[in-house]
Amino acid sequence: MDELVLKVEQWAVDKGLDTADSFKQFAKVAEEFGEIAAALARNDEAELKDAIGDTVVTLVILAKQQGMDLEDCLQTAYDVIKGRTGKTVDGLFIKSSDLAEAIVAFAHPTELNSMLLQDDVK
Repeated sequence: MDELVLKVEQWAVDKGLDTADSFKQFAKVAEEFGEIAAALARNDEAELKDAIGDTVVTLVILAKQQGMDLEDCLQTAYDVIKGRTGKTVDGLFIKSSDLAEAIVAFAHPTELNSMLLQDDVK
């Protein structure tokens, strides 16, 4: 993966994107996120794969524009989440500090008591 990131970074330099406006680059990130949603909605695996890849490309470029390294950004995020506790509710991981509020917001009222009483918070 390191080699691919370096290739994307060089491509960005070659295209002058490494010093371009980061807000415009973020708009590209958001556009690619939208393409992920569209591919998921259509159950289109090929488009999903492309959209995820495009999203990573846009993030590599955004990190470079800000003088950051993608791996360092990922490591920073992992260091925050690695010890995080919480619960998966309806396919969405909710961290412990947000759990009670999220359960109230997302749970069906008849399920609320049983969810709050469950002792499998990880």
